[in-house]
Amino acid sequence: MWDKIKQIPRMEIFHNRTFYKVVSIAVLIAGIGVCLYAGFREEEVVAAGNMYGDRKLPIYCVETEEKVVALSFDAAWGNEDTQEILDILERQDVKVTFFMTGGWVEAYPEDVKKIYEAGHELGNHSENHLNMSELSMSEIEEEIMLVHNKVKELTGYDMQVFRTPYGDYDNDVITGVENCGYYAIQWDVDSLDWKDYGCESIIKTVTCHKNLGCGSIILCHNGAKYTADALEELIIALKEQGYSFVKMSDLIYKEDYRMDVTGRQCPCEEE
Repeated sequence: MWDKIKQIPRMEIFHNRTFYKVVSIAVLIAGIGVCLYAGFREEEVVAAGNMYGDRKLPIYCVETEEKVVALSFDAAWGNEDTQEILDILERQDVKVTFFMTGGWVEAYPEDVKKIYEAGHELGNHSENHLNMSELSMSEIEEEIMLVHNKVKELTGYDMQVFRTPYGDYDNDVITGVENCGYYAIQWDVDSLDWKDYGCESIIKTVTCHKNLGCGSIILCHNGAKYTADALEELIIALKEQGYSFVKMSDLIYKEDYRMDVTGRQCPCEEE
């Protein structure tokens, strides 16, 4: 069509109906495109709670001006290093969050009590360490509440934070977590301690991580081969960088928050 327009004599082009039709159609299409884009952007901006667009997200990290991080341990296998980890945390005056499976709670009930009595936070890591996105809603909620009730019976504590096994989730999983009265927690700094690369690897991976910053959530495992050996030096190195440590439920916002595309939990701006 542009070739046809170019064939119109220059002096006649502005009096040609074909030209006006082309321009009108182009303007109409551009206007529709602008409206659609603006509507899409508005949906992104106003997303609140743990929604971002049509996705539900767990909390990967938290927006805060305070130089604080939440150090967390997934407890699903073994307890050989649990006491050593607790001793290090006590020496360094650091409080953390342990995410425990139902099997671990049953196998090591005294450790669960020790963790709680030491002032650390107890978190839920599901009953059977399954891929939660493959379960029905009733199965998701059962995986959560079985552990909740075990810990409640042992300690009297009502857990608030839940981490999915393997970091696996979808919208239904997050909905199930919410239905059980929990906040879904992910991480933005993985120590990779589960790869058994050694102490120096754990320390360097965390302290030099591109995501490490105010409000970061650090993932470790209490049963990994080198975690206990690396822990004290890791804590000292983070303190030297100016970080202090808080429990997960003290880091996250409980209400009036929104999520950005990266899973960062941000406080809603006051109107």
